[in-house]
Amino acid sequence: MASSHTFVMELTSLTVLVDILDAGNLSQAARNLKMTRANVSYHLHQLEKSVGVQLVRRTTRRVEPTEVGLRLYAHGRAIQNEMLAARETIATLGQGLQGRVGLSVPSGYGQMVMSDWLIDFKRLYPGIVLDVRFENRVDDLIRDEVDIAIRVMPEPPPTLVARDLGSVRYIACASRAYAEAQGLPQTFEALRAAPVITSGVVGKQLRLRGYQGELRQEVMLEPTIISEHFPFLRQGILAGLGVGLVPDYVVQDAVTSGEVLTTLDEWRLSIFGTQMFMLYMPDRHQTRAVRTCIEYLLGRALPGAELPATHPPVSALPAP
Repeated sequence: MASSHTFVMELTSLTVLVDILDAGNLSQAARNLKMTRANVSYHLHQLEKSVGVQLVRRTTRRVEPTEVGLRLYAHGRAIQNEMLAARETIATLGQGLQGRVGLSVPSGYGQMVMSDWLIDFKRLYPGIVLDVRFENRVDDLIRDEVDIAIRVMPEPPPTLVARDLGSVRYIACASRAYAEAQGLPQTFEALRAAPVITSGVVGKQLRLRGYQGELRQEVMLEPTIISEHFPFLRQGILAGLGVGLVPDYVVQDAVTSGEVLTTLDEWRLSIFGTQMFMLYMPDRHQTRAVRTCIEYLLGRALPGAELPATHPPVSALPAP
């Protein structure tokens, strides 16, 4: 029978294997674990010696798991998550909900819609630290600082878990003063010549797609104002500087008041995709704080609806 010392040794080596595969190479794993590379290599060698087979293949840039290594990774990840959950339970005994939630939200939707939700969440759970980033990149989820990302895109990344938050409606609009002086585009093609105000990439032409029943059209735009900062786009629209192509929430109050007029309402417009997703890593341990935040945001985004579908990652590891 193996001694308790041997068991602890193998458990440590198993969790080190998880960190190696997460990091992609031994050197990065050593930095993450605050261990020497030699120590990390030793634990890997001991685990391979214990099971009697090779667990990782070393390539020029990273390490890849063998079939047995992949199975052990799944077990090791489950053990790590259970250990983290146990530590959290012990640390929060007799206390209100505590912890940290790293959020990455779109610059426009985050500022103009989600800010109020997050303030309300913080009032409900004052013990939770919110670390909120307003940005539009997806790769931040790979880093440990981000637990949840909200993104607008045609399809979610295949390596992440995605919760469908519904569609984003883009509208063509302009201030009443602009409409009276210049007129509003009355055809989809007319947008090509209009001074468009929208988000996009400076220096690159923007492709706008429109759908009307079975009809599908596409037009290349050269905006007069481009920015990822939606409050600035809103100011430009209200100032009468052009025709806005923005999500409806950017100017919804101004449309209701009549200060902004819409056009081409019969078209469904799409620039970057019209679907909103909540994204998170498939194997990362979720604290009670993170799980609570996920459910709260789902409730605010889809009030009265059943929980949205979960899209599992294509490359999800097999269950232990």
